[in-house]
Amino acid sequence: MTLDKSGIKRSFAAATKTYDSVAELQRTVGRELLQAIDTTHLTGTLLDLGCGTGFLTGELLARSRYETMIALDIALPMLQATQAKLADQRNISYVCADAEHLPLGGQCIDAVLSNLALQWCRNLDAVFTDIKRVLKPDGQLVFSTFGPQTLHELKSAWATVDHYSHVNEFYSETQLKHFLLQAGFKNSQVKSTVYISRYQSVWTLMQELKHLGAQHVVAGRNKKITTKTAMQKMITAYKKHKVSDQIPATFEVISVIAKV
Repeated sequence: MTLDKSGIKRSFAAATKTYDSVAELQRTVGRELLQAIDTTHLTGTLLDLGCGTGFLTGELLARSRYETMIALDIALPMLQATQAKLADQRNISYVCADAEHLPLGGQCIDAVLSNLALQWCRNLDAVFTDIKRVLKPDGQLVFSTFGPQTLHELKSAWATVDHYSHVNEFYSETQLKHFLLQAGFKNSQVKSTVYISRYQSVWTLMQELKHLGAQHVVAGRNKKITTKTAMQKMITAYKKHKVSDQIPATFEVISVIAKV
């Protein structure tokens, strides 16, 4: 999977001020991710990988019995937003780094948690191997990521316009299980859930993706400015999915609990 990492960093940095206003799905998925485990058993040093503006970090602080929390994100403004929100909390370290290059020592983390962030990594097989490196024996990885059904309506609408890539590609359950097994994780629990969000228009959907920092960042896209004609053709094609005067958008979320 080929991603423009510098583009990802810029997109999320630019979306820091608008992210929380449109991140309801992210919060819902984060709560459900934590409900799937016994958070009272989360102790020691915890890593929130791709912390964004700090929602999951805050939930972990409230629910777990952590000793040290590490909040890590690739976008410095996002990390600063987390730090501002949690200024009165204790024992938190803030690290600006790429999840694909963890600046952490071996076997220093008790649990790694990540909510809708790992889809922005190029090589998840390498990411999982590195996560296993930093986890202590009996440590666990708990994460959610988007699956291949995500935004299939938008993808099919753009396919009527040209052959360029307009929507990010996402790994499947089978691929994730393979990567985890190759990295040395055992007894992984994998669950797929489909969420349908509804919008007043295609423009509303695209504006939300921009506010989330989740606009198209896949390499191989058309680098020319999209013309009004092409955009209108895509919007017209998307309207074929309309239900009761609203535009649906599918988000497939794959949740994983993996142990070393």
